[in-house]
Amino acid sequence: MKKLLEYDPYLDKSLGEDALMKLKDDKDANIIFARQDYRIKDGISINLERGKSYLYLSANEEFLEKGEEKLKKSIDGVERADQKTEATVIQIVEGERTESEQGLGFLFG
Repeated sequence: MKKLLEYDPYLDKSLGEDALMKLKDDKDANIIFARQDYRIKDGISINLERGKSYLYLSANEEFLEKGEEKLKKSIDGVERADQKTEATVIQIVEGERTESEQGLGFLFG
C-alpha cells in the first residue's frame, strides 16, 4: 500500500517522454495519492484491530471516490471502515495534527 500511496508517475525518472504524454489520458494513473494529505495508522497503535492498517485520506469528494476504487482494484482486502471506526481514525489523526501544530508554535512562538 505504501508504494502505491507514495508513487507519483510524473516524478518517475524511469518513464520516458512518450509514457508521460500517455499518462494525461489515463484516468487511473492520474489518481495520485502522493499529492493528497494521507496518513497510515497501524490498528494496534491506535487501539483498533491488530493486523489491520487504516488509511486517513483528506481530499475532495471526487478524488476520494476514484481513490477508493483504485485502492480496491490494486490491493486485495481493502475495504472502507464502518462509520464508527472512520470517526475514531479521523479524531486520532486530527488530534495528532493539532498537537504537532501546537508544538511548533511553542518552538517558534
